[in-house]
Amino acid sequence: MTLTLAQTSPTTTACDAIIVAVRPNGRGLEVAGHGLTPAQAKKITDALSALGATGKSGEVTKVGGVSGFKAPLVVAVGLGAVKDKVDLESIRRAGGNAIRALAGTKKVAIISDPEPELLQAMATGARLAAYAFTAFKSKQEPKSAPASAIVLIVPGPITADQKRIVAEVNIVANAVDLTRDLVNTPPNALPPTALAAAAKKAVAKLPVTVTIWDERALKRDGCGGILGVGQGSANPPRLVKMVYAPRGAKAHLAIVGKGITFDTGGISIKPAKNMDEMKGDMAGAASVISAMQAIAALGLKVKVTGWVPTAENMPSGTAQRPGDVITTYNGTTVEVLNTDAEGRLILADALAMAAEENPALIIDVATLTGAQRIALGARIAGVMSNDDDARAQVCAAAESGGEAMWPMPLPEDLLATLDSATADIANIGDGLGGMLSAGVFLNKFIPSGQAWVHLDIAGPAFNDKGPYGYTPKGGTGAAVRTFVQVAKGLAAG
Repeated sequence: MTLTLAQTSPTTTACDAIIVAVRPNGRGLEVAGHGLTPAQAKKITDALSALGATGKSGEVTKVGGVSGFKAPLVVAVGLGAVKDKVDLESIRRAGGNAIRALAGTKKVAIISDPEPELLQAMATGARLAAYAFTAFKSKQEPKSAPASAIVLIVPGPITADQKRIVAEVNIVANAVDLTRDLVNTPPNALPPTALAAAAKKAVAKLPVTVTIWDERALKRDGCGGILGVGQGSANPPRLVKMVYAPRGAKAHLAIVGKGITFDTGGISIKPAKNMDEMKGDMAGAASVISAMQAIAALGLKVKVTGWVPTAENMPSGTAQRPGDVITTYNGTTVEVLNTDAEGRLILADALAMAAEENPALIIDVATLTGAQRIALGARIAGVMSNDDDARAQVCAAAESGGEAMWPMPLPEDLLATLDSATADIANIGDGLGGMLSAGVFLNKFIPSGQAWVHLDIAGPAFNDKGPYGYTPKGGTGAAVRTFVQVAKGLAAG
């Protein structure tokens, strides 16, 4: 689905429904949009008031047969009261709530504010909400299908800046949807080899080179973390490297994503309840693949290298055992005290390889710890770094892109909890501060002086409850927008 712009009158636009934003104004409501005369706006607000609409943030009210409108249905979405500054996330969620409420509707028009930030926010929310995963359905219910066409109505003439904004929204939203699709794909349809193939397919028509390590190449290069995690599965592990290197690139960004295509916990097996959601343990890898697609499609002047270590963590007669010692790519030995702390093992190999190229910044992203959900909940990612400026840079990019992330520390005292009597380091600590100790573990594979940021998206990557705003149930597409914003910042110098 592609979102488009149109320069038409809201009252004469041919569509199945037209969306208008409203907010409280004293005891009544006001329309937050353009193109309506005071009399036309009053018809809408009078009808809404009669239905008890308040204009509060997220509220959606449908009004049929408004006099003077060609559209048979007017949908009002609340923005909430005006604050000191415009809350762009409220606008994104408003657009998303309205589109979700119109499932089963073919063509939807939105009366949009032409101001760039507001236009982009509404476009992003609407476009991201028009998503459904139906690849494994024998047939889709028409009433649940998302809108097949969304038109943003702006006052003319349509500017080059508005066209650029909408083009970028479509590119990034397509990448987010790809991440969602990969996360939602059943694990029997997406083993590591298939994830590697999906990475290649995602950038097939773009200037991105893809290199894939099979199990023999992984053994040759000493990737003991990836091999150790994958040795219990009949589906062999892989490592994917994706390189986008345009002429005139101003910096080099490396992004690394955890790609556990299914996580049983291995010998340290997880409880059966909700284990089906572990198909999403490759959400970090999916976001790296999709971000590479978006960054290359946008033509950003920054070199970006994507690293996707991927394996399936299964219990079997060949699986690694608690107490085993593995040797990672950079020669560090790790005592595996818990086979369910496997994501950090495959990331260790990929991070060490990424660091050899001395990029300006390395960012890894992973559904790494349940402790992240306990500390920050299901919607806020944890951000850890060995560099305060780099952490602030990524947090600012996340805010700009509309993703909730929060800076967290890397306490030095937690390193002692990872001591091993047998190897250089153990893969788990004492159980306290689990999100932070995982970050401390990963930091051991980053050379001194190399800027690095770790994103734990265990909560935000998979929505196990009902949809909200522009976020569907299941895979959410977490971190893609943040990666794009970081790349844009580096490209701008």
